[in-house]
Amino acid sequence: MAYRHGVYVSEVPTSLLPMREVYARLPFVVGTAPVDTLPAEAEKPVNKPVLCFSLEEYVAAFGSTTDPASYTLAEAAEVFFKLYRSGPVVFVNVYDPAAHAGGVGDVTAADIIGGIDGATGKKTGLELVDSVFPMFRKVPGQILAPGFSQDPTVAVVMAAKAVSINAHFKATALADVPVAGIDGYTAVPGWKNTNNYTDEHMVVCWPKVRVGNHAYWLSCHAAALAMEVDAGHEDIPFVSPSNHRLSIIGADHDGEELFLGPEQANYLNSEGIVTALNFDGGWKLWGNRTGVYPSVTDVKDSFWPIRSMFNWLANTLTLTYWQKVDYPLRRREIHTIVDSANIWLNGLAAREVILGGRCAFLESENPITDLMDGIARFHVYWTPPSPMRDLEFITEYDPRYLATLFE
Repeated sequence: MAYRHGVYVSEVPTSLLPMREVYARLPFVVGTAPVDTLPAEAEKPVNKPVLCFSLEEYVAAFGSTTDPASYTLAEAAEVFFKLYRSGPVVFVNVYDPAAHAGGVGDVTAADIIGGIDGATGKKTGLELVDSVFPMFRKVPGQILAPGFSQDPTVAVVMAAKAVSINAHFKATALADVPVAGIDGYTAVPGWKNTNNYTDEHMVVCWPKVRVGNHAYWLSCHAAALAMEVDAGHEDIPFVSPSNHRLSIIGADHDGEELFLGPEQANYLNSEGIVTALNFDGGWKLWGNRTGVYPSVTDVKDSFWPIRSMFNWLANTLTLTYWQKVDYPLRRREIHTIVDSANIWLNGLAAREVILGGRCAFLESENPITDLMDGIARFHVYWTPPSPMRDLEFITEYDPRYLATLFE
């Protein structure tokens, strides 16, 4: 060591880590856009994720939104940016004018599902969800394919992708039940179960909803409304979007106007289906359950807002503590992780975002052989609030109040 003479200052790492901010419900939307209408000199994005913060940015990248009936990304852009003012959104267009000689009508489920080219490694379709974080440093929170998610082969892949994005992150897939082949609301649960729309990372939507002359897929409205609700609650998904106002003028099934009563809507909810209800205060989203309900009743999987909170927790912890990977496994690092997490959880509890939470490093969960191998397990206990879905008032005639007649 060199000879020192004077005053010297050194630094040590801060004992607490601020938690990383996570976009709770950033949508990742795969579909079709009229890129063939863009100017000849403009780039025509095909199977390339594009992050848009406004309708103007979407139009500049993908073309007009005036034909939502033909182009599914145009529908999504209209819903997110015009009707709910929710963003940003990551869009992936799979319509390639050079490859689809018959026009946009040649876009199939296989294009939406996509894949990885064995020779080039190029990803297409839903496979591109793993490219979002490396490209934009943002974690997808919702996966959509409006106009295609009513195809079971697409929906199953959406749910599978939602479980493990980049092998670390979690999201929710929002899928629709089709219009054709469904004979009224009582047939929806049977179709849902037959076609395996029963995943805890999936929200199942029915029917379509109407704005003007166009019938939109409910999944888009549900996703945009969820973002709007989160925006009013610190971008934390602890409030259910159910019973919040939809920007629609009606519900639509196979071209016919549809009105569900509370009993009918509740029947759908009881089968794990989110719907639209016009009962009090206009048209509202109605339903808190994920697709796994009623076969699974574990609240972390069967309640949409609690499932979203568990996704948000996992993504937040992953991004925050990634910086500690490969640090020496010693008490200082363990205390930093545990103390930082507990301060954060206490703050959430104080704001009533959660009812309570704590993080612990337990000897029983960390055997010596794992510690030797560099594996450390931290146990997070927490309780997000359940949606208050059933309010019951018990009324009783009390004859004691007759005594007031004599006062």
